[in-house]
Amino acid sequence: MNENVENIIVIGSGPAGLTAAIYLARANLNPLIIEGYGAGGQLMLTTEVENFPGFPEGIMGPDLMMNFRKQAERFGARFLTEDVTSVDFSKRPFKIEVDNKVFYSKAIIVSTGASAKLLGLPSEKRLMGHGVSTCATCDGAFFRNKIVCVVGGGDSALEEANFLTRFANKVYVIHRRDKLRASKIMQDRAFKNPKIEFIFNSVIEDILGEKKVSSVKIRNVENNELKEISLDGVFIAIGHTPNTKLFKDFLELDEQGYIITKGKSSKTNVEGVFACGDVQDHTYRQAITAAGSGCMAAIDTERYLESLE
Repeated sequence: MNENVENIIVIGSGPAGLTAAIYLARANLNPLIIEGYGAGGQLMLTTEVENFPGFPEGIMGPDLMMNFRKQAERFGARFLTEDVTSVDFSKRPFKIEVDNKVFYSKAIIVSTGASAKLLGLPSEKRLMGHGVSTCATCDGAFFRNKIVCVVGGGDSALEEANFLTRFANKVYVIHRRDKLRASKIMQDRAFKNPKIEFIFNSVIEDILGEKKVSSVKIRNVENNELKEISLDGVFIAIGHTPNTKLFKDFLELDEQGYIITKGKSSKTNVEGVFACGDVQDHTYRQAITAAGSGCMAAIDTERYLESLE
């Protein structure tokens, strides 16, 4: 076996993983962060972030993540910009494979996040952060007095639609079926809101606009009729997929695939393996809550490593 056993390996590098890295590095634990090719997480897809404390003028999402990373590096965190290909948490030290490289570690923090489900349109990726968003709480304030749409029919879609009416003049809810999946209370609230208009049996065929969203082309799934609606923002709310495929054989997951953590801690069902950020949080999904849980995971890890000594 490789004699070089790491104290701690952090898998993933969004706000949770990088906050954990800062705390672990400051505690002289010499963490190795396997940040992946999608380093920085979902904030790399946003433009301006206005609700992260400490930046009264706002900051670009990628710049915020670069600041996190530099801070972790300043205290000695090491980074590997590759994807983990397999893990083995069945025995200690834990084994991590990255292509043909093998690493061993006394403890692991999983902070691989979750990916927003998207519509799969080329225009959606091109205009992400320029009118297309997956988070109303993050970006709603940019659409004051504008017209926007929300795609989806579940609780989160209606929650986003209601939230957006605080800022937007009008919110279309576009849903591919003739009825909503959302709970009755959420439906009642949305139907009563004068700013919300429902477009049922419809899907977005294309999002139009050069540098920012200008309209959407929608298709009625019953008669294939196409129509274009002028608007300023498109919020995709068709769910998230936690990035937990690597861990399903070892870690306890809930029905949606999120890692289950014990009580108010970051502990998983495997002693010495911790989880933080959106990979275990499907309720808040904010950069600041992810960062807070990264701090928790680092402290839990530090105490665990002390107990081994």
